[in-house]
Amino acid sequence: MMRCLLLLPLLLAACTEHTPPGYPGYVEGEYVAIAAPQAGRLTHLAVRRGQQVAAKAALFTLENDQADAVRRQHQQQLAAAQAQLQDMQSGKRPQEIEVLQARQVAAEAEARRAAQQRERDAIRLRAGAIAQAQFDQSHATAIAAAAEVRRLQRELTVARLPGRSAQLRAQAAQVEAARAALSQADWVLRQTAQRAPAAALVSDTLYREGEWVPAGSPVVRLLPPANVKVRFFVPQAALAQLAPGRALAVRCDGCGVPVAAWVDYVSPQAEYTPPVIYSNDARHKLVFLVEARLPPQTARLRPGQPVTVGLR
Repeated sequence: MMRCLLLLPLLLAACTEHTPPGYPGYVEGEYVAIAAPQAGRLTHLAVRRGQQVAAKAALFTLENDQADAVRRQHQQQLAAAQAQLQDMQSGKRPQEIEVLQARQVAAEAEARRAAQQRERDAIRLRAGAIAQAQFDQSHATAIAAAAEVRRLQRELTVARLPGRSAQLRAQAAQVEAARAALSQADWVLRQTAQRAPAAALVSDTLYREGEWVPAGSPVVRLLPPANVKVRFFVPQAALAQLAPGRALAVRCDGCGVPVAAWVDYVSPQAEYTPPVIYSNDARHKLVFLVEARLPPQTARLRPGQPVTVGLR
C-alpha cells in the first residue's frame, strides 16, 4: 500500500508531462466599418444589429437627390461637348453652304457682265469714242469681279472642311473631361447606397433613419467570419513550439468539441519588461502575444469570450 502511494505522484507527473499545456486567452474580432464618402441624411437602413448578411447585400442608403442632379448636369454637358465636336468635324451647316453657293452664282454673273463691258469699252476706246480713263475703270471692275468669284470659291471650299486640327483636339479634350466628370458623378451617386463587401454579421448600426450622417462616418459595423481570431499569451519558454502555422485547439465554456485553429502571428516583443535589467530569476515573468486564426465557418466563438488554447 505504501509503495502504491509513493508511485502515485510519479504517475501523475508522467501524465502531466504528456498533457498539452493550456494558455488563457480571449476571442477578438476585426470589425469592418462601412461608411459613405459623401455626407447625407440616412433614408433607409436595410439591416439590424445581430443579422447575418450575404455578400453584396444592401446595407443602407443616403439621400441622393443632389448627387442625382449633379449627374444629370454632367450628362448634359457631355452631350453638348459631343455635339459641338461633331459639328466641328462636319463643317458648316447645309443652309450656310447654300447661302455661299448663291453668292457665288451672283458673283459669277457680275464677273461675266464686267468682262463683257470691258470688251465693249476696248472697242470703243480703239474707235476714239471714250477716254482712256473710262476703259481703265471697266477693266478694274472686271478684275475685281473675277477676284470676288475666286474668293467665294475658296470660302465655299473651306466651309465644306471640318474644323482645324488644333480646334478638334481641343474639343475632343473637352469631351473627355466631360466624360470623366460624368464618371465621377456616377461614382458619387453609387456611394450613397452601400453594400456588404462580404458575408458577415452585423455587429452594430450607428445611425437611425432620418439622422444626418457626416462624410466618412461609419453607419454599419460588420464582422466577417474570417476576421475572428484568438489572442493568448505564452511564456518565452513555449515560443519554440508556436511557430506560424502550428495547429491549436481552442476550448471555451459550453463549446463542447475544441475548435481547430492555427498560429498566425507571434509578437517579437514581450508584453512585460521589469523596470531594471532582468535577471535569470525574472525571465519567467515575460509573456509574448500570439494570435491564432479560426476557420471562417466557425460561429461558436464570439469576440470578448474567454478561451483556453492548447497545442495539438
